[in-house]
Amino acid sequence: MSNSLKKAGESVAKQALKVPRAVTAKEAPMIQPATESTTESMMPWRGWDKLSSYLKEKLGEERYAALHKFVTYRPGDIHEMHQIPNPSTKVPISKDDPNLTAQFRYPSPGSQPPVRMPKAEPGSTREDPYNVTYYTRDTGRRGLDPANPFPELQKIKLELMDPNSPEVQEMKEALEPQSSPGNQGNFATGPTDYDPTGLRASMSANHAALEESLDANMPDHLPYPDWYDKQEEVVAWYKERDLQVPFGATGYGTVPTERRVARS
Repeated sequence: MSNSLKKAGESVAKQALKVPRAVTAKEAPMIQPATESTTESMMPWRGWDKLSSYLKEKLGEERYAALHKFVTYRPGDIHEMHQIPNPSTKVPISKDDPNLTAQFRYPSPGSQPPVRMPKAEPGSTREDPYNVTYYTRDTGRRGLDPANPFPELQKIKLELMDPNSPEVQEMKEALEPQSSPGNQGNFATGPTDYDPTGLRASMSANHAALEESLDANMPDHLPYPDWYDKQEEVVAWYKERDLQVPFGATGYGTVPTERRVARS
């Protein structure tokens, strides 16, 4: 018998409950799950409702309320101290609209449309949602670590120095990282190819791949200065006072005059 026929036979043999109720482990394989949850509590102490009605009838509303407040803990709790709220309990969530309520797991997560996960640009370092590495695209702090300076900038600085100086030659040699090139994807558990760059694991990370990743993530936009939209106004201000127009414009982050007065 094929698996499809076997499953079809099992579904036919299962019986649907007319009224939702708790089932035993022995009954479970032969009962079809209910599509709706019961609105009646299955808690054994709910039988005290009859006693509450009897006491309310004999004592009256005012005396019963006083007794209920004295005997019970937090009598006004909307969930009746249940750790998991009853699905039918409607919790008010608005002070202005009494009809605005919320219910536990309502609407049911299973009745909602599938979650839409935004996808990054194909081929980018963020295409894989499980790749949470940030150092591979941290271009803002590139070269700030004295132990790992920006190679291109350091090369420009060294070109302006005396090439015959032993110190300069030593610094040129230090530009090439001397650390391990990584395990090339060969781990103790065997070779892996899920990350060709090797930057997602510390054992396979290497300087060459890191520099290549940082180069690919370097910003390529040209930012405009703060005074770009008012440059004509800035130039006119200097010309009116017969002053030489400087590069850029001042005014952003200036210190008040009283703060610039020398104090003894």
